[in-house]
Amino acid sequence: MKLSKQDILKALENITVPGEGQNMIESGAVKNVITFGDEVIVDITIKNPSLQAKKRTEVDILKTIHEQVYEKAKITVNVKVEAPAKPKANVIKGNPIPGIKNIVAVASGKGGVGKSTVTANLAVTLAKMGFKVGILDADIYGPSIPIMFDVEAEKPLAVNIDGKSKMKPIENYGVKVLSIGFFTQPNQAVVWRGPMAAKALNQMIFDAHWGELDFLLLDLPPGTGDIHLSIMQSLPITGAVVVSTPQNIALADARKGVAMFQQESINVPVLGIIENMAYFTPEELPDNKYFIFGKEGAKNLAEDLEISFLGELPLVQSIREAGDVGRPAALQTATPLEKAFEKLTQNVVQEVVRRNDDLPATEAIKITTMAGCSAVKK
Repeated sequence: MKLSKQDILKALENITVPGEGQNMIESGAVKNVITFGDEVIVDITIKNPSLQAKKRTEVDILKTIHEQVYEKAKITVNVKVEAPAKPKANVIKGNPIPGIKNIVAVASGKGGVGKSTVTANLAVTLAKMGFKVGILDADIYGPSIPIMFDVEAEKPLAVNIDGKSKMKPIENYGVKVLSIGFFTQPNQAVVWRGPMAAKALNQMIFDAHWGELDFLLLDLPPGTGDIHLSIMQSLPITGAVVVSTPQNIALADARKGVAMFQQESINVPVLGIIENMAYFTPEELPDNKYFIFGKEGAKNLAEDLEISFLGELPLVQSIREAGDVGRPAALQTATPLEKAFEKLTQNVVQEVVRRNDDLPATEAIKITTMAGCSAVKK
């Protein structure tokens, strides 16, 4: 079938540009349409820099042309992002850390879903793949990364870098680690208000000698509060990964976590959702799967929010045991767990590469007066 350019343009009039309120034709977003037989190429420029807006634009164009013009059309969509200039008045802007290429925040709306366990295993898997990796344990009130890396008794040393005294992160399994847990006693509670916690985080971020890193993973605390804003205000975060279990209670909070990153004043690209404790398989019944916390809840949430589903991890006793003894389960060789973490990590890396190809360079968020003080509506 020979496609008509006019038919394509007419169909595109039914699609609204993400965040602009006008259709793709009247807004001038569609820059060019080329047809050749049953093939069509659409060049479009949008102003919304989020990864979700780009994906939604592509999906809407594909779906509309297939439904309204020709269901077997071969479609290529080229989306270019031209983010509008942001106001400079009354802003607070953080600074990047020299030598660190990508900063990935690992978050969860709810505690107890295995966020720190996922962070630790992502880190060691990245290191096994040959990347230079670091972890900043930003969970000030419940630091667990030192235990998971068997370094809870270690203390960072001071090193002289260009005449300045810097903290040297503790390293194990090829991963550099800094945590407030290195500076407190095992039975000591961290009873700090927000400003003091934020100051401690800034010291671990900017007064540390991280060296050259391909990835710095941020193990954020649960929820959507002051620590999260302080981190995102201090650092240009490449993207965020949200961890959840399949159950509805966890998913409700995971949805809020995604909404926090997508808030206009924050606008951190969400790389995707990881489903932890997806199912349980007894060792004596390897072909059986028991969906203790529900089935595919995080996967369905990712589809609903139009973000990537990065993969699922089973509920396995050895993952917990490995974390407790300070040797992440992903270090096991020739096991299903190693393959699961490798697949998950590959998906995260792929999303980071895609994000860097498709979107402008990240800046630290610019928080204006009262920004972030109201509830996020999503």
